[in-house]
Amino acid sequence: MSTTPRRARLLVPLLLIAVWLGVGGVLGPYAGRLGEVATNDQAAFLPRSAESTAVVTAQRAFRQDETLPAIVVWTGTGTDTGTSTDTGTGLAGRRADADGVLASLADTPGVAGQVSPALLSEDGEALEGVVPLRTDLGDDLAGTLDRIRAAAERVPGTTVQLAGPAAAQADLSDAFAGIDGLLLVVALVTVLVILLLVYRSVLLPLVIIVAAVLALGLACAIVYALADHDLVRVDGQVQGILSILVIGAATDYALLLTARYREELAARTDRTDAMRAALRQSWGAVVASAATVVLGLLALLLSDLTNNRALGPVGAIGIVCAVVATLTFLPAVLVALGRAAYWPAEPGARPASGGTGEGVWRRVADLVDRAPRRVWAVTLAALLAGAAFAPMLTSKGVPLDETFVNDAPSVAAQRTLSEHFPGGSGNPAVVIAAADRLEPVLAAARRTEGVAGAAGTTASGRPGGAPLVVDGRVRVDVTLDDAADSEAAQRTVARLRTALHAIPGADALVGGYTAQRYDTLRTAERDRTLIVPVVLAVIFLILTGLLRSLLLPALLVATVALNFLATLGVSALVFRHVFGFGGTDPSVPLYGFVFLVALGVDYNIFLMSRVREESLRHGVRQGVLRGLVTTGGVITSAGVVLAATFAALGVIPLAFLVQIAFIVAFGVLLDTLVVRSLLVPALVRDIGAPVWWPSRLGRSDRSDG
Repeated sequence: MSTTPRRARLLVPLLLIAVWLGVGGVLGPYAGRLGEVATNDQAAFLPRSAESTAVVTAQRAFRQDETLPAIVVWTGTGTDTGTSTDTGTGLAGRRADADGVLASLADTPGVAGQVSPALLSEDGEALEGVVPLRTDLGDDLAGTLDRIRAAAERVPGTTVQLAGPAAAQADLSDAFAGIDGLLLVVALVTVLVILLLVYRSVLLPLVIIVAAVLALGLACAIVYALADHDLVRVDGQVQGILSILVIGAATDYALLLTARYREELAARTDRTDAMRAALRQSWGAVVASAATVVLGLLALLLSDLTNNRALGPVGAIGIVCAVVATLTFLPAVLVALGRAAYWPAEPGARPASGGTGEGVWRRVADLVDRAPRRVWAVTLAALLAGAAFAPMLTSKGVPLDETFVNDAPSVAAQRTLSEHFPGGSGNPAVVIAAADRLEPVLAAARRTEGVAGAAGTTASGRPGGAPLVVDGRVRVDVTLDDAADSEAAQRTVARLRTALHAIPGADALVGGYTAQRYDTLRTAERDRTLIVPVVLAVIFLILTGLLRSLLLPALLVATVALNFLATLGVSALVFRHVFGFGGTDPSVPLYGFVFLVALGVDYNIFLMSRVREESLRHGVRQGVLRGLVTTGGVITSAGVVLAATFAALGVIPLAFLVQIAFIVAFGVLLDTLVVRSLLVPALVRDIGAPVWWPSRLGRSDRSDG
């Protein structure tokens, strides 16, 4: 071949490389800027149709927009010093000082509404004051809390702590601080080390990492633009999951393509022809795999929870960018490098497609071939045993003291508050009701089990005044006996709603922090009931189109669903007895399902698309064995990479992300090493040609090879 045609054939790859490097140079910085448009204000992610969300809107009519309470807690053992008219022991003598501090905070930037006077606990050993803050403070929240703390420390002889939703949100923001840097570095280093061990190549791991980073930069730029125009919402959790999802998916797809390219290089002399053949044989599996994840994520748009709906399109954008980078930038670089991409390894040293195979995957295939029924029976029994523990995984939400992996200042403050005051003090349930039914509403609220007290908002802002009436409606604050973030408080809210809804003409709505948690839990349960069948149906349709079969897709969907249930069972045991978690966030099972089932199907797609290809050439029995041998190494490597990247979420000290990290990482490894390596091949080998019904493979008379 002449030099000129060779250079011409390299022109397109070089142009693609130049375009992608330009994209990386211009859009790459957005991977670090996504935090600029992210919000960790959980009030922005309430269920759209929930009663507590309607209360947020109704509060605005009272010129009392939804606020973020910061609860100042003073503790100490000093006695009355005469600086106040209060008498008694404990902190009674400091009450006037605390009142003065709280009054001075009314003009503090960020404070919204009336600051409460200091309240002395019954044991006389603590004071509390509630400072309502604006919900849109964003990065200014930490500074506002610092000013409140500095003012509160002017009360002598006391220790100051800040509790409540405002303090918890500040700790949440601290947990996500630097997420775009730390998480990315941990994930990339982990992937790089694994690729170096797997490929024993210098350039190839770096090329794959660069492709993943370019895909992430493009995805972050698109998401940044959409979030900046309020088309999607992004919080720290979505931001972290996006990074992990893009890096893991891009690496998985890259491993499939590079493995096929290596096979083709061993059989062909021309690098461009080898890449064309590799793309022709692998693009269908890559696109089908990506489609399962994209459509699974987009099914989250059916959710009534805003953060779920936000993750759907954001994650889908990331997967699409990963596929585009894998099928354009990566082939261009591999063609430009040729065999040098695998140096010092030699592509020809690996068995080509259809070879007999060697090593561990040859032995696994021999085991499946010798005793398929025993293999699938044992693995099925093991998965069913794990799935039996799945009901033990409770997803009723977690209290504040379990939100953070490590003890946070707001958690310690909440414990102090609960020791001296009613659990719901400073963070009441908010009731909006008809003004002419105020007295029956107050009476019913006070009679409700779990309620410590109820009082209407007054026009003067002081207790005992005339009620504030706006458009014929009043607001009532109901203090609960139990902590606002507890399951007991949620049960009280349910009882309170039942009692107030039964009052004729009251038209009462119950909202507030506890009600929001309760509504989120109910909505999450509804979402799982709706979205899980939709995702399974979507995956079944994609597999049917790819494999041209009905029985096999049903079998594959059943195996990945069983893998998910087994993973939940193991997770329930690990969370309770190893990590010490009392429960999970309501969104954890749904997120785990979408990621694990959609990503788990990827490996079955990689395997069975190759099995189908080999079966058309060599018969169904040999097709299973050859497909298992030729894909075993690359799929296992992909599974380990994906598990490791999701495990990187564990560096963020939040229980939600640690739980997601474990569920996906463990589930992917279980799927890769057990379901895809043993259960599925053994079932297909045992059933034989009928598993491909109604395609022509299902009528094949070559099932014995």
